[in-house]
Amino acid sequence: MTDDKTRREQSGRGRSVYRWLYAGLLAILLILGGTMLGRMDAVDRLFGVAQEPGEARLADEKAAKARETFQETVAKLGADGVALSSLSIPTGADGYFTPPHESEMPAKQDGESIRRGREIFLNPGANATAYTGNSLACANCHLDAGRRANSAPMWAAAGLYPKYRGKNDQINTMEDRINGCFTYSMNARQSPSGGPPPTGDQIYKDLEAYFHWLATGAPNRTKLPGQGFPTLDEPADGYDRTRGQQVFAERCAVCHGTDGEGRQDINGRYAFPPLWGPDSYNWGAGMHRVNTAAGFIYANMPLGQPFSLTPQEAWDVAAYVNSHERPSDPRQPAEGLSVAEADAQYHQHKGFYGDSIDGTVVGAGIDADPTDTPSATGIVVPEQ
Repeated sequence: MTDDKTRREQSGRGRSVYRWLYAGLLAILLILGGTMLGRMDAVDRLFGVAQEPGEARLADEKAAKARETFQETVAKLGADGVALSSLSIPTGADGYFTPPHESEMPAKQDGESIRRGREIFLNPGANATAYTGNSLACANCHLDAGRRANSAPMWAAAGLYPKYRGKNDQINTMEDRINGCFTYSMNARQSPSGGPPPTGDQIYKDLEAYFHWLATGAPNRTKLPGQGFPTLDEPADGYDRTRGQQVFAERCAVCHGTDGEGRQDINGRYAFPPLWGPDSYNWGAGMHRVNTAAGFIYANMPLGQPFSLTPQEAWDVAAYVNSHERPSDPRQPAEGLSVAEADAQYHQHKGFYGDSIDGTVVGAGIDADPTDTPSATGIVVPEQ
């Protein structure tokens, strides 16, 4: 009897030890398995959201390594035995120039200016309020804070100025170019100040500091792959706003609204910009040209689905968007021109300015009514 009881007790203790061993082993396997799943992007792949195999992660790592190698070489310049030929241009897996990461922004005064420039770029309505007459941001057309290739990235533009521009028939500095963006894309004529920032304003300095920093490592006076927007040949069938209306309804309205009025968040800030109407770019902005808008749309829209439209669809939807009324070309009232006169002098390109659309001549413009767009970060331009 006693022997049976002893054996049962020993057997129970043995089973208890095995249960603990099994539990410990299972815990170790779960930890290892979870780590492997995370490292292998298995969860993402399970739900079909990862790029195979870890494509995005590998691209980021390659870009980071390229910039690390570049910085190491820069640090050695001037030392004995180091030649400029050893300095490589930092590029990513896509073959485009890789601008520095935000974490690489310098400290002290120059870094502060770069950061202010970035905030102005992302939210001019809050950080350059006096000079914006609509609810757009620079980053609406220059995507990813001016970093994305084929979206007129600022790292490609920074090294090209001063340069001649046919729009005003003169050599332009980068400040001149930014002034034009405020004048036309940001509709500065209807801003609280009635115009763009004055010459030499801190806004220009901060934006130029940001652009110059983005171009760290890029060759100067060189047209880089991915600069500007792609140039699309006009399709054999031309461009048609009626076809474009269908494309817009199917692929664009979900973000920009059925009437092109954009989508606002709960704070009243535009999450997706208006494409026509009083809060959009005016008739003097480069984006109102059908061919310019078609190149941007083809390479970048719908957002997150670049090159998903055909060139024909891009031309057609650009025609539809740019056949709607918007704020006037500031040169027209400033010079006392009629729409027809302004059309003949400034609008001999692919567009609808001065044309009759649905029985109404477009181009006279509509007054802007800027929406108060609160800053995402609170960083503002300092007092002069």
